Amino acid sequence: MAELRFSALREVFNREPVTVRTPEKNVSKYFGINVFDLHKMEHYLSAEAFRVVKQAIELGKSLTREEANQVAIGLKAWALERGATHYTHWFHPLTEGTAEKHDGFIEMGERGHIVENFSGEVLVQSEPDASSFPSGGIRNTFEARGYTAWDVSSPVFIVGATLCIPTIFVSYTGEALDYKAPLLKALSALDKAATAVCRYFDRDVTKVIATLGCEQEYFLVDEALYYARPDLVLADRTLMGHQSAKDQQLSDHYFGSIPERIMSFIEDFECEAYKLGIPIKTRHNEVAPNQFECAPIYEEVNLAVDHNQLLMDVMKRIARKHKFRVLFHEKPFAGINGSGKHNNWSMQTNTGKNLLSPGKNPKSNLQFLTFLINVIKSVNDSNDLIRASVMSENNSYRLGGHEAPPTIISVFLGSYLTGMLDDIVNKVTDRKMTPAQKTELKLGIGKIPEILLDNTDRNRTSPFAFSGNRFEFRTVGSSANCSAAMIALNAAVAYQLVRFKKEVDLLIRKGRNKDEAIFQILKKYIQESQRVLFEGDNYSRDWHDEAARRGLSGIASVPDSLKAYLAGNSREVLISTGIFSEKELEGRVEVEFEKFTKKVQIEARVLGDLAINHIVPTGIRYMTSLIENVRGLKEIFDEAEFSKLAAESKDLIIRISDHISAIKKLENEMVEARKKANIITDSYIKAIEYENNVKPFLDKIRYHIDKLELIVDNEIWPLPKYRELLFTR
Repeated sequence: MAELRFSALREVFNREPVTVRTPEKNVSKYFGINVFDLHKMEHYLSAEAFRVVKQAIELGKSLTREEANQVAIGLKAWALERGATHYTHWFHPLTEGTAEKHDGFIEMGERGHIVENFSGEVLVQSEPDASSFPSGGIRNTFEARGYTAWDVSSPVFIVGATLCIPTIFVSYTGEALDYKAPLLKALSALDKAATAVCRYFDRDVTKVIATLGCEQEYFLVDEALYYARPDLVLADRTLMGHQSAKDQQLSDHYFGSIPERIMSFIEDFECEAYKLGIPIKTRHNEVAPNQFECAPIYEEVNLAVDHNQLLMDVMKRIARKHKFRVLFHEKPFAGINGSGKHNNWSMQTNTGKNLLSPGKNPKSNLQFLTFLINVIKSVNDSNDLIRASVMSENNSYRLGGHEAPPTIISVFLGSYLTGMLDDIVNKVTDRKMTPAQKTELKLGIGKIPEILLDNTDRNRTSPFAFSGNRFEFRTVGSSANCSAAMIALNAAVAYQLVRFKKEVDLLIRKGRNKDEAIFQILKKYIQESQRVLFEGDNYSRDWHDEAARRGLSGIASVPDSLKAYLAGNSREVLISTGIFSEKELEGRVEVEFEKFTKKVQIEARVLGDLAINHIVPTGIRYMTSLIENVRGLKEIFDEAEFSKLAAESKDLIIRISDHISAIKKLENEMVEARKKANIITDSYIKAIEYENNVKPFLDKIRYHIDKLELIVDNEIWPLPKYRELLFTR
């Protein structure tokens, strides 16, 4: 193994950057060339087919078989012109990636010759084998049938020679087995609820779309070093490794100049992303060595999620070309910053108004405050659900460290908006307001600046921070499918807006005018949501104590957090809005329990293998060389000198022996703990057993391995070290 390590290092140092040339210096000339967007539809489809598909996109309607056939004719012509030979229904199963099964366009003609064919039937629906995808007990293993159905709202695209059709994925009996189907339902629920509230202020609003911008953090590792680290290959993170003497302490990597080889990779994947219509806007070095970030311009949530999943796939593919491996794991290296995927979320009307952006007059600002306060109320009431949506085995290593928000879900607004909410509470009465009170309040909210960026500082420690015209949901993990967080957030806000409208309408029926009714309900919501409003340092111990006093839970246990999906409020939010059925929700939580258990199980098995088959033999080898050295000293020196010289070596030998013994003992205990956990049939209890009685061994064993790394001769250490993984270009 040591030979492999040094061979990998030699390969790294001899690397040359891959030269990249974009098709055009002007991105606008090739942006979206591999996407069948509305512009191309208008060119390739008949006028009738174009009208039908455009209407389906705008209204969220499905196509008839005849209409789909018309679209398929033009789509096939475009795809073949672009060099496509196959097509696939591209979907998001309940794993951490995407899925696709490729079929050729070819069919046998009547005379036995090959023809290219593509019908509306295969465009709108396919029937992949669904037996191996996680379902949480929704169907048995032998029930293999599943269906994919075209999501018309997300454009078709080409990767390589394959036409990719974004689809939902459901079981034979109709239950959702993916992320997209419930996400579309959550977005539809938000649209309906938010539109109804918007019409208090603007009768021209007929649609509200949720928008999202996903900041994507990631690490890069040279592929030679990656393959010399079995833990990176199999577990996506380093299960051992002592911190480098220098890592991120000086903050010299953050926003520094991007190294040439890294820039070559970035330019290449950005080029491919642009061809696929992914609007990458930002790139920069992140805090930790070899950590970087890219971020797009915001888009409609469903499209943004598709683009983020596609982007991660593109980055992995392009990284291999550049002899890199991309690490999306939330905590691939201990002791330095992990990676997140900050979700910048807002809502926009069909009239072009951002509902989380203040306006120029009291009316538009009352609308802004209405949506702002309802979002806060939804975070308060669905606190456990929102946390559950971002909890995973990967993200558990990141959340709560001094690099990411804690598991306590709170809201940061900034002093200006906090003061404005205080004014509403202090000025609004429970009885009818006097004209003077109404005027004073409206004058106050009329002063809200159209742009709050200079009045709202950023709080990077907050899990849910207002950033001028959007909320930044910072707890989402870098490897996650954003759908999980977006389903929970949009469902919670939709549910809350429905309640808000009912309460306002009730007061109006009792004789209050509209604005007065809105103010009274907003005052009540502000008072009920005080516990989630926090302007300070979310990392501090004081906040954890204060949050507990406020009744905010900070559940760090992944299984216990996931169980909140099934609690009363969460169940009500997700089921009453029609996003999940009881069966779908329970199945989804079952899948998450199983994913957690399997990930810890894999990490434990990988660590056990490396510890016993690589680290322990290396420690013994070095200890043996020390013993031989002591014997040599005895032959050369007299008794007095020998005793003095041998004392230090003897102490070192004892320390190595103690660490080796501890590793063996702990590994045996970890195996027994796994055996005990594996016979448990209940998925939640099994996950808890792995959380409490297996996972702790990972850190205990690692401690002794990392101590050995500091003692054992560098020349025989079998695995690339942190200083090598993090500081190679």
